[in-house]
Amino acid sequence: MGPVANVHADTLLIVGDSLSAAHGIEREAGWVALLRERVGDAHEVVNASISGDTTSGGAARLPDLLERHSPDIVLLELGGNDGLRGLSPQQMKLNLRTMIEKSQAADARVLLLGIEIPPNYGAAYTDAFRGVFRQLSEEYAVPLVPFILDGVALQDDMMQEDGIHPNAAAQPTILDNVWEKLGPMLSRDTDRNE
Repeated sequence: MGPVANVHADTLLIVGDSLSAAHGIEREAGWVALLRERVGDAHEVVNASISGDTTSGGAARLPDLLERHSPDIVLLELGGNDGLRGLSPQQMKLNLRTMIEKSQAADARVLLLGIEIPPNYGAAYTDAFRGVFRQLSEEYAVPLVPFILDGVALQDDMMQEDGIHPNAAAQPTILDNVWEKLGPMLSRDTDRNE
């Protein structure tokens, strides 16, 4: 007989872009690595984030990731590159909707991690972009972190020189932003398993 495993160690799958892939900093300093430290052995954390990824790339990769990892919770952190490229918010919404539906069909709960884009894209575009996350959260009753970089963006001491990517000092704040919604999801799992 092999070693006894945890009764139930949830698998958390992060599907994101450079914000979750620790672009420009040591991978161990990124918020996903800090999350792994915070949850310890109670949960397996799989980081399937790729710098530069868009919602269409994530939607294409997701079915294989769901099959390979059988996650209990999927954290979707995509959309920033769609916005920076000026891609249609309607297409972004369709891609995220597909990812939410595929995750839920695989019996995974979803946490949506929202992002905002700079105001120089114009009020109509930035409002439509921001609205995508809120509308999907309401439509599918999934928790939403409205802006993963809340308290980080526009803070010179927390951003890399490119002004787009957060530095290592910002990562604990990003994790706290995520944890505000993820923590209760994990507590519910603990309560259910007792």
